[in-house]
Amino acid sequence: MDTAALIAVLGVAFFFTYTNGFHDSANAIATSVSTRALTPKVALAMAAVMNLAGAFLGSGVAKTVSKGIIETPTGNQGMGILFAALVGAIAWNLTTWYFGLPSSSSHALFGGMVGAALAGGTEVIWSGVLDKIVIPMFVSPVIGLVAGFLVMLAILWIFRRANPHRAKRNFRVAQTASAAAMALAHGLQDAQKTMGIVVMALTISGHQSGSDIPVWVKISCATALSLGTYAGGWRIMRTLGRKIIELDPPQGFAAETTAATIMYITSFVFKAPISTTHVITSAIMGVGATKRIRAVRWGVAKNIVLGWFITMPAAAIVAALMYWAIHLVFG
Repeated sequence: MDTAALIAVLGVAFFFTYTNGFHDSANAIATSVSTRALTPKVALAMAAVMNLAGAFLGSGVAKTVSKGIIETPTGNQGMGILFAALVGAIAWNLTTWYFGLPSSSSHALFGGMVGAALAGGTEVIWSGVLDKIVIPMFVSPVIGLVAGFLVMLAILWIFRRANPHRAKRNFRVAQTASAAAMALAHGLQDAQKTMGIVVMALTISGHQSGSDIPVWVKISCATALSLGTYAGGWRIMRTLGRKIIELDPPQGFAAETTAATIMYITSFVFKAPISTTHVITSAIMGVGATKRIRAVRWGVAKNIVLGWFITMPAAAIVAALMYWAIHLVFG
């Protein structure tokens, strides 16, 4: 039963990473595609490669996920908790993808972990949830909004005497680099979150002690994320690239550069698992507001932000129900 449970958890973990890839591929490339800096196929291929590379850049976020949110559960009960947590996250990813809503796969996973842990009687490390999830959930979008606004103001001032057509052409080229940096940061953040879950599963099953991440786990999670990214998430891409605001190349460059910088800092300095969705969406809003406040479609933005607040509770409820169902069937 232990081996079968481990295989089931690993399978659903890699599937979650795949859904994370196609759900969040818009984070990295929506602005580049919408400004026609990159064609969709080229953008997706580039994002897939950079996601793969980003997954190997560090392990701080993975260790936070595996050690800092819930106490590591034991035995088949622990496997049931991880399985239920991942199912809750996948359910939310698929639901929001269907409606084209750029929600956070990360917070869906965290909500699933908390909901399944509570249902299974495993201790939730509330201080870790507060410090590593809740506070960054509120702070990172504000930083993204303000930083995006300021970066775009700086670009407008620096290039105020430049030829508009030439500047846009140059920024369209520069967006190749900023989109690549964004995709690399996405791999650094999101692949590591699943790595943390896999390490927990290996620890529960007795196949590993300690928090080191085996190379095969890194390769598997990175590959699943990259395959999902290449599959593309066109519904969400349209929302990020066009429905919030019609971006031009300088705005796209500013949003991507801002979001990528924030994610590198939180990954390497704070080792905090933040939402790439929250950061890039808020950066787009901040950048767009420099044109004029009403240029941003705040009605669309409001629906997106409401979805952010619903994500963790919704995933937690699905995960709790799934855990109870597993407990009822398998005892």
